[in-house]
Order: sequence, then C-alpha cells, then structure tokens
Amino acid sequence: MSQAWLGQRERGSIIAIRMLVGAALLLGRRVARLILYPVCLYFLVSDPKTRAASRKYLSKVLGRAPRFVDLFRHFLAFATVGLDRVYLLKDRVELFESKISGEDVLLDVTRGGQGCFLLGAHLGSFEILRAFGTSKQLRIGLVMYEENLRMVNTVAKAINPALAEDVISLGRFDSMLKVHERLRQSQWVGMLGDRALDQEAQVRVSFLGEDAGFPTASFRLALMLKRPVVLMVGLYRGGSRYEMHFEKLFEPHGVERANRAHAIEQAVRLYAQRLEHYCRQAPYNWFNFYDFWSGSRASK
Repeated sequence: MSQAWLGQRERGSIIAIRMLVGAALLLGRRVARLILYPVCLYFLVSDPKTRAASRKYLSKVLGRAPRFVDLFRHFLAFATVGLDRVYLLKDRVELFESKISGEDVLLDVTRGGQGCFLLGAHLGSFEILRAFGTSKQLRIGLVMYEENLRMVNTVAKAINPALAEDVISLGRFDSMLKVHERLRQSQWVGMLGDRALDQEAQVRVSFLGEDAGFPTASFRLALMLKRPVVLMVGLYRGGSRYEMHFEKLFEPHGVERANRAHAIEQAVRLYAQRLEHYCRQAPYNWFNFYDFWSGSRASK
C-alpha cells in the first residue's frame, strides 16, 4: 500500500472528521445528541456482531437477559461519550458537570516530584480525565501502540492538533526515553489496560464471572521505571454529568526480582476486580464491543 494512498486517505479522514466536528459545534450539544438516537438505532439493528457482544457483556453485568432498551442504552452511552469527546478536545469543559473521588490519592503519589502512570480502560471517558489534568495545569501523556496512534493522530489533526504532542508511541527506539522524561517532569502518563495486541503477554483472571485476558505491559513498564500505577475511571452519568475516580493500584518499590511475575499477576487481578466494580456501578459505560472473554482480540 503506497504512502501516497495512505496520505490521501488520512487527509480524507481529517476532512470528514472536521465536517462532523463543525456540525457538532454549530448545532450545539443538545441538538447533536438528538441526532444520536436514530444513528444508534440504525447500528443496533444492522450490526449483529456488535449487538451480540453488547448482549453478552450486559447479561453478565446486569445478571439477567438484557432487553432491547438495555442494548440501546449501551449504544447510546458509547455514542454520547464519543460526541462529548469533540467538546472536551475543544476545551469546552463548561458544558459538563463533574465529581471527583480519590483526587488526594493522585496528588499524593505525585507529591515526590515525579509523575505516575494512570491506568484506564475502555470504560467511560478518557477525555474528561484529560480535562481534569489540564485544570490542574498538568499534562497527561498517552502511551499507545502504533496502530492506534495513527487513528488518534488523525482525530487530533482534525480537532486539536496540539494533542498529538501528548501521545507517545510504544515500540520505537526512543519510546522508553520519552515516557521516562514525562515522568521525570512530574507529568501523568496514561495507558489503557483492557485490550491486548496479538502476541502480547497476558494474564487470564476472573472478570464478571468468567476468565478474560488482560495485558501485563502497563505493570511491567511501571516496574521497569519504578513509578506507581493509579487506576483512572471517568464514568458518564447521563445528561452532562461525569464522575472521575482515582485509586492506587500498584507500587513497584520493594518488589524483588524473583517476585515480579507474582506481583504483576496480583496487580492485574486487582485491576480486573476494580473494573468489575465500576462496570456494575455504571453498566452502560463499557465500550469493548467484541467478545472480550473469548481470547480473541479487538479489531480496532
């Protein structure tokens, strides 16, 4: 596939995203949200694979067979958080109400003059957490793999080009140097810990009543750079309301080399337990629309 074709495709994506962003900003959030209803209904009816994944997850988290309205609420929550991403990336934080739990945990681990790792998931909104960091005059760098980086950079170029500077690609020769430098400058480095790429090391632990694979890379990186890991969750609560939660997950200091594998497994297990807790609190906020328990990877 030629670089020229890829460049043309990226430019086309940027133009399309800019048109959607322009429409959202022109119409305003209230009107734009109304448009989501027929869009979600269309995808719910026309996409059986995604619908099946939603049904399986909801049956686990709700403890009963989900109704059609449950599936619709799941799709709508995903679409709403996606729409709100536009406004948050444009720094329109005045449109939203937010509550914070565990801010003292986050500030405590950064009080020593160095940053920490923030471990999130495809649960709720990462952008509301980035907005919180901005309000504290702190930058949040986001670590991700190359295949996801291209998509994020496309969105960033279309909405807020400055955001691309806060994304660090894993797998490059200078990746660890960039992460270490961010931490040394007391910045927060965010990662998502609930999707694994092919061949990536995983630990299978119980999640919503069935074993699922979770990648270990986040905790291995924390051990390598000797920085703590804090769970971050930004739950969408309906309307314009969000809740942010921070919890200490993992402290690498004092972990002996011989105990690293056990320490990582325990950290992954705790991570899965806390994700399950927040999924049960806000069941329609889980946005992994594929069979998470089968061992297969997400397509994107």
